[in-house]
Amino acid sequence: MEREDWDLRYTGTELLWHAEPNRFLVEETADLEAGSVLDVACGEGRNAIWLAERGWRATGVDFSSVALAKARRFAATRGVDVGWVEADVRTWSPVGSFDLVALLYIHLPSPQRRAVFRAFAGKVAPGGHFLVVGHDTENLTAGVGGPQDPDVLFSAEDVVSSIEGSGLVVERAGQVRRTVATDDGDADALDALVRAVRPLDRSP
Repeated sequence: MEREDWDLRYTGTELLWHAEPNRFLVEETADLEAGSVLDVACGEGRNAIWLAERGWRATGVDFSSVALAKARRFAATRGVDVGWVEADVRTWSPVGSFDLVALLYIHLPSPQRRAVFRAFAGKVAPGGHFLVVGHDTENLTAGVGGPQDPDVLFSAEDVVSSIEGSGLVVERAGQVRRTVATDDGDADALDALVRAVRPLDRSP
């Protein structure tokens, strides 16, 4: 989906997604000291806003102006400051580095996705973390919801191979389950999760 498609999806006053942060973001940042964070393809900003409420200096980037307008309103109602950037993450590169770079549910054709993972892995500061969560490849046949195009789905192994050579050390990589409500009751969606860290340079 391109910018115009997402602008159309985000049209309306209600949030397209719910206001609560992603559960895996909450879990994987629980032990991290607040610093600077970049939320890549942030949509309506729920994750960046939640982090900002917890003391993070948050920046959210997305190419949908409609989503960012809603993110600004949402942040205002929560009383937090977030830097919002309208840009296409496939071509945009931020200045500097961040203590946390989060890419949640970015589903692009495989060559573009791998390039985005590599590019933003390079924006993690020493001691900082890189977090990717998205619909797992196996969700297509063994889970519920999510994109139905297998080329935009990925596994944790795909993420790890994409960031190989970036200097990041993988702390966790695997498949995780997320319970979602369906018309037939609760069911499990399968996600891929990778958390990596850039070691501190301890050379004298």
